[in-house]
Amino acid sequence: MSLNSPRAADEKLIWRALAVATGTPEQDVPVGAIVVGPDGRELAAATNRREADADPLAHAEVLALREAATVLGDGWRLEDCTLVVTLEPCTMCAGAAVAARVGRIVFGAWEPRTGACGSLWDVVRDRRLVHRPEVRGGVLEAECAALLEQFFRERR
Repeated sequence: MSLNSPRAADEKLIWRALAVATGTPEQDVPVGAIVVGPDGRELAAATNRREADADPLAHAEVLALREAATVLGDGWRLEDCTLVVTLEPCTMCAGAAVAARVGRIVFGAWEPRTGACGSLWDVVRDRRLVHRPEVRGGVLEAECAALLEQFFRERR
C-alpha cells in the first residue's frame, strides 16, 4: 500500500486520534477526535470530557468542531475539513458535523448501540438534509475498539 494512498492517509489520521484518546480524563470513555483543515493541517484535537466537565455535550467530536471553527476563523462552516474520530459518532455528534458542513468523517470503531453514521442510524446520509459529508468507517477498527474494550473491562 502506498503511503500516499487515501487509505494510508486515513489510517495516519486515526493513529493521531488514538493518540489524542489516550489523554482522555480517567473517568470518561476514551474517544479522541481531530479536525483537519482542507490543507491537511490539524485544526483541533479533543477527547470526551462529559464526566470531567459535568457537561452532557462534551463529546470529543463537539469539542473538536468548536475549536476548529475558532481556529479556522471563517465562521462556523468547516467545509472541506475532515472530522476524524476513534468511535462512530452518535446522533448528536453526527448532527453537529452535518450542521458544521464538514466535508468528510473518518472513524475507527463501529458503535452498534448509538452510532449514527451507518450502524444504528445513518444521520449523515439522510437525503432530506442539505449537506451530506462523505463517510469512511472502520479505519483501524480493531485498534480503536481495543482501547474502548480495555476501558470497560477495567470498570467491570
